Amino acid sequence: MNGAAGGAAAAAARRRQQDEEEFMTDYAPRDLAEGWEFKILRSVTGTFRNPSRLREYLDEEAKAGWTLVEKFDNGRIRLKRPASARSSDAGLPFDPYRTTVGISEGRLAFFIVGGIISFFALVFGIVAALR
Repeated sequence: MNGAAGGAAAAAARRRQQDEEEFMTDYAPRDLAEGWEFKILRSVTGTFRNPSRLREYLDEEAKAGWTLVEKFDNGRIRLKRPASARSSDAGLPFDPYRTTVGISEGRLAFFIVGGIISFFALVFGIVAALR
């Protein structure tokens, strides 16, 4: 698969995820009227696959009043909290409105590209040394 096709596939996957998050997960009018806030927490490495890591993040989010609504997949969970929980946000050691945990997409890409470049540099070095 070339780079353009890979990029197009990644963009299509992102669009599918956004459609699922925005259109397929309705918020009940009652939830919105009762003052609930919602957010989606993402992990680019699929950390929610591990039940103990999922529990760690849910316990941390609970300190800000967030509770699990649903797990979309190993990389996305939807949370909700009463809007009144905002009053204790200032005392939290993390951003209660964060939407990602773990390594960022950019950093992950940097490490992957760096690893590939390092691999080819090593192979080139070995070939050059054998000549």
